[in-house]
Amino acid sequence: METAISFVRHGEVFNPDNVFYGRLAGFGLSGKGKYQAVRAAEALNGSRLTAIFSSPLLRARQTAGELVKSNPHLKLRVSSLLAEVASPFDGRPAREVDNLNGDVYTGSGDRFEQPRDIVHRVRQFIRRSRRQYAGDHIAAVTHGDVIAFTVLWINRQPLIPAHKSRLAPFGVSDGYPALASVTTFTFRTELDDEIPAVAYLRPYTW
Repeated sequence: METAISFVRHGEVFNPDNVFYGRLAGFGLSGKGKYQAVRAAEALNGSRLTAIFSSPLLRARQTAGELVKSNPHLKLRVSSLLAEVASPFDGRPAREVDNLNGDVYTGSGDRFEQPRDIVHRVRQFIRRSRRQYAGDHIAAVTHGDVIAFTVLWINRQPLIPAHKSRLAPFGVSDGYPALASVTTFTFRTELDDEIPAVAYLRPYTW
């Protein structure tokens, strides 16, 4: 009996001021991001989804909305376990994070998340999903680092920020989950420590 969980990264965000938006409210999809979300939904057509979950953030809910359009018999479920990383960089210029190669963790302080905290909550989501939707295929719209550290954890790799963009050996051909990409974990047993098969797709070429 196979249980599949497809983690979908949200599409491109409308961000004219080029800030690090993190958990800030009100950052929705750009026109390109809506196109990407549609393509992600198309990629999952025929998968017979039995549930669609989303991070609480607008960009994720809008992306998930395209999946719901393709599966009108399903209702969107929002889970805080899929939320973006809590970091001290929200609202600051995106170039600051770029200059750190995306490392919003080192020295961030106790009020913010570390990779292990992200994995802790994603493990809760996976555990509940495998129990509630055993034998089914579900989709979960979330964020890049959430997917990246989940891939590292599943493959028993160190949860090091510098490693989150080195995922090609584990099936993520872009190295890091692209916008609106679909990373599917397929579990074939009920063992908690199973290493699932990983299938990755970026459903557009630009």
